[in-house]
Amino acid sequence: MSTGLGGLGGRVAIVGGATRGIGLSVAHALAGAGASVVVNGRDPHAVEAAVDEIVGGGGAAVGAVGSVAADGVAEAMVQTALDRFGALDIAVNCAGIAEPAGSTILTITREEFARQVDAHLMSAFAVTQAAGRVMAEQGSGAIVLTGSAASHGMFGGSGYPAGKGGVNALTLAAAADLKEAGVRVNAVLPGARSRLSTGDDYVRHIEGLHERGILDDGLRDAALDPAPPEYVAPLYVFLASERGKGITGQIFSAAGGFIGRYEPAQPSFIAYRDHSDSAPYSLDELADLLAG
Repeated sequence: MSTGLGGLGGRVAIVGGATRGIGLSVAHALAGAGASVVVNGRDPHAVEAAVDEIVGGGGAAVGAVGSVAADGVAEAMVQTALDRFGALDIAVNCAGIAEPAGSTILTITREEFARQVDAHLMSAFAVTQAAGRVMAEQGSGAIVLTGSAASHGMFGGSGYPAGKGGVNALTLAAAADLKEAGVRVNAVLPGARSRLSTGDDYVRHIEGLHERGILDDGLRDAALDPAPPEYVAPLYVFLASERGKGITGQIFSAAGGFIGRYEPAQPSFIAYRDHSDSAPYSLDELADLLAG
């Protein structure tokens, strides 16, 4: 899989959730740019197939099997990078699972919700912490996490958007924690064709959101015809490369030919008074300020 990218010769990357979809495209793109890649996934056969594809295309890769969110798996990925390739420069997490079909806050079980948070947020935490410890000690490194526009509530569900919203927050917090150590942390919110964005259940979900007025015509059409994941992989490579130095604590959107940047969330001014000489707002005052 040719990416037309370069500049990562001699670099070593780990990629969580790299056997399908976006993660696999990112692993190929990193290898195509010259990086040696530790490919992670839960299915050993899929990991072996992904490694064979990269090596067969002239890249360097090795597998690390297991759920990234499970204890010790992210650390094993990091150790594999150090043992096999002698370094760790880049960490990417693309691990995730689909929310149960038709799930809402009223129907999802506690166990299903916890699995969503585990698969998305805890996997991002595990990769960030395990890689961040090595990178902070050496004074350099780039971490790229995967969020989702679903975190803004526009695609329904509950556990999936909650987990992805946590990834956004983790990105900002980790970037602040690691900036002085020379480690950059950013997130990509991708839109691409994958097992999570195809199939009858997915189509019914998107059409249902459109019928309820949550998605407008444009978003519905874009969601039903996503571009291949090769279109979002270059942004991951750029953020992982030296060409992206100076960029940290940023959340980007990428879907097909679209690239966007989310501005930092700031409250808009509504009212202010000094608590040292004023009483708390009354319900009538709040109604005038917020509902008037």
